[in-house]
Amino acid sequence: MSSLRYGFRCLRDLRPIVPRQPSSSIPIRITASSRAHRTYATTTDGQDGLSAFERLEQAVEDSDATAELQVAYRRPMPVSPSYFSRHTEFNDSFVLVQELARKYGRLPTIAPGQAQRVAWKTKEQYRLAIGEAVKARDFATCIGLVKRLNQIHPDIMPEEVQEGIRPFKRDINVYLNTPRPIPIDKFGRSHGVGRRKSSIARAWLVEGTGEVLINGKTLNDSFGRVHDRVSALWGLKTMERMDKYNVWALVEGGGTTGQAEALAMAIAKALAVHEPALKTPLRKAGCLTRDARKVERKKPGHVKARKMPAWVKR
Repeated sequence: MSSLRYGFRCLRDLRPIVPRQPSSSIPIRITASSRAHRTYATTTDGQDGLSAFERLEQAVEDSDATAELQVAYRRPMPVSPSYFSRHTEFNDSFVLVQELARKYGRLPTIAPGQAQRVAWKTKEQYRLAIGEAVKARDFATCIGLVKRLNQIHPDIMPEEVQEGIRPFKRDINVYLNTPRPIPIDKFGRSHGVGRRKSSIARAWLVEGTGEVLINGKTLNDSFGRVHDRVSALWGLKTMERMDKYNVWALVEGGGTTGQAEALAMAIAKALAVHEPALKTPLRKAGCLTRDARKVERKKPGHVKARKMPAWVKR
């Protein structure tokens, strides 16, 4: 009843387009091209002595005349059915994905390993993209249906399915990235860069007799510890290529341990350029894996990174 009363208040003044006829039954006509607009009345009674509310009741009772009424005010309708919900855009996408899953769920699919790898948005990325706090459970259910739709055979995948799952894809597909090949220059040298802690090493490998120069010095002059010497040439030693290549390297930053391990990574990368078949053995030996460990910073109120001063009662 409240909505009906509100509608009656909105339709207070009904003005016919055609002039009144002297007959008792006065039809109110409206053309198809006329537009609904709001009008304001200063008096409550019409020329026939009836109020606007009474005239509205009389027009509603007459079914034939109801279709020909000129509406004075119309409340705008939301474009989306989820307009009054908390997650408008997500609910629309979720409902669309569910409808697509019901409609095209029986189409032939391919194995998950044969489908093109797609970088899907995470929950945090999707929240940031649409600006809505989507629940984790709802997002997990929706992304499961999206992945199921992505397994439809590419040759028969409908266009609306591709449009429906596009909002859940990342802008850049990281699986399509290919590593840039490192060529061998005209002098037969391959280049590799390695990092460890705050040390950076750049190494060049060329076929030779096993000579090593680091910052213009020999291996023994550059590293005093035997452990650092072994670490620097660990890739050549494990692959048994100590006497096949000459090494010329530039190392900077950090201490001797960090420089030796950074040099080991640089030499392994340069060796993989000369012999690509050794890339897997070098990775298993740990020569191509970047060690991200660093010295933890000192915190205020601590003696060191984690050490606290001794507690004294007084």
